[in-house]
Amino acid sequence: MSANSRLKLGIAFAVGGNLLFFTSAWIAWMPWSASFKAALWSILFFAPETGTLIGAAIMGKENYERFKALVSVHLGRIKPAGDVGPIRHAVGLGMFLLPLVPAYIMAFKPEWLPDQSFWRWQVKLVADVIFVASFFVLGGDFWDKLHALFVREARVVIPEKRTEE
Repeated sequence: MSANSRLKLGIAFAVGGNLLFFTSAWIAWMPWSASFKAALWSILFFAPETGTLIGAAIMGKENYERFKALVSVHLGRIKPAGDVGPIRHAVGLGMFLLPLVPAYIMAFKPEWLPDQSFWRWQVKLVADVIFVASFFVLGGDFWDKLHALFVREARVVIPEKRTEE
């Protein structure tokens, strides 16, 4: 089998395994017994990991590196700007912290957004979208700072305030 065929087959397994996970809603509507549905859901719960592992094994190391480089080229295009101005930084921090408000409301004043409320899932969804969008508003430097949280050897270097004379 050629390298290109292995690459395409590996990508098909990886993507297919991830798409199988989303068949859960379809299974719920089927007229099958509850035990059969539960067994099928249990199998499909691990489909993304299994499909990705099988896909990586079929691709081989050289095709996996080729695929990873191709994906990073396309994802590199959407990387946010590095340095942002003070207003954009303040707006981004506001967007970053704003989703805490509905979380605290649901935790400490649940009667304002009860579990059966029509608005509850919509508020959660909007809060999540605002949170993710804040990463793009805050820019690439914020991504680097966020990444540094997960690097044990990372150290903080606080810039000194410049006094213009």
